[in-house]
Amino acid sequence: MPARRTTVLIMAGILLVALNLRAAITSLGALLDEVSTGLHLSGTVAGLVTTLPALAFAAFGSATPWLTRRFPAARILVGAMALLAVGQLLRALSGSAWTFLLTSAIALAGIAIANVLLPVLVKEHFPHRPGLMTGVYSMTLILGTTTASAASVPVAHAFGDWRAGLGVWGLLAAVAVLPWLRPALRRTNASARAAAAAPRVRAGRTRLGWAMAIYFGAQSLSGYATMGWLAQMFRDAAFTPTDAGLLLAGVTAVGVPFALLMPTLAGKLRDLRPLVLIMSAAMIASYLGLALAPHGGALAWVALLALGQAAFPLALAMIGMRARTGEGVVALSAFAQSTGYLIAALGPLLVGILYEATGGWTLPLGFLIAAAVVQAISGLAAARPRFVEDELTAPAMTAVTNPPSRTREVVG
Repeated sequence: MPARRTTVLIMAGILLVALNLRAAITSLGALLDEVSTGLHLSGTVAGLVTTLPALAFAAFGSATPWLTRRFPAARILVGAMALLAVGQLLRALSGSAWTFLLTSAIALAGIAIANVLLPVLVKEHFPHRPGLMTGVYSMTLILGTTTASAASVPVAHAFGDWRAGLGVWGLLAAVAVLPWLRPALRRTNASARAAAAAPRVRAGRTRLGWAMAIYFGAQSLSGYATMGWLAQMFRDAAFTPTDAGLLLAGVTAVGVPFALLMPTLAGKLRDLRPLVLIMSAAMIASYLGLALAPHGGALAWVALLALGQAAFPLALAMIGMRARTGEGVVALSAFAQSTGYLIAALGPLLVGILYEATGGWTLPLGFLIAAAVVQAISGLAAARPRFVEDELTAPAMTAVTNPPSRTREVVG
């Protein structure tokens, strides 16, 4: 396959995968009340449902480096998108809470693996334009998030069942398999065997790895609490279910230009600390507004929250910027995301517990403000320019930054 066609195929594959990475989550957030009623979920179990994405991302994301050392990326992505498609379709047919949780976990396993792989693929295949490509796929991810938030309730109403509003996104995941089929069938395991022999980068043994993990975790905690509960906050503030879903979609829609700009801007700036502080401050202001005037200032709080959540594309960009090698990006991506999502799992669960215990949103929003403060502190530490390989011991750093020569992996 000519190089240009290969590049276009890889780009299309990355963007289709990104389009699917949040639809399974925000579609549930928009329909959480209907699902809870249909499956007789208690408030605590509903909190567990909204926490499941972060738990799944922590568990399955940590396994991705093991997979990349044994299989080509295209084959891994085919499997990941197949899991996502099948899991979403099966959960739409679930008849009990536990079946719903199990099938949701299957779908989320596919997302977890793709989460870790995308920064690696961008650094490998677009080494001269990593910021632009990270911005484009972050924007595409947000587009999928927005579409699922806005369309799930209308689709459910059109078919008269919440199951249609969830199951339709399984078809989108099936489409994302297509660009990777030919590369997956044509490739050999030679590069995977070479990767298995390469020295390992253990990001969890570095201060940078932990700073990135805590930063990623704190901003993800806010993101998943928002996706899981923001629509309910607006419903409780006297908005209709459809309007509440549209306001949730508005957070991601307003965030599109920020997602496109942020990685490119990060690549041009030597000091990322002002970006970290601006986004944390916007997030705190949004939570204060939601606590004090959730109805009257709804549009302002949505806009501020959208700016605050631009911390997510910044974190993705920083993963690629804080590693010298492909092995370093895989290790840092897996550790920051799996550990970060484990931290983030506390968000929706604790918000649900605090909401059920108090019957209001003041205490849950106070918890989210505290998380934004932690985000700012850890982000300032991660923003310092350095590389994860440089924090390893000298022999390990030499082995990783000067690996044995090997044939570059080619897709297609």
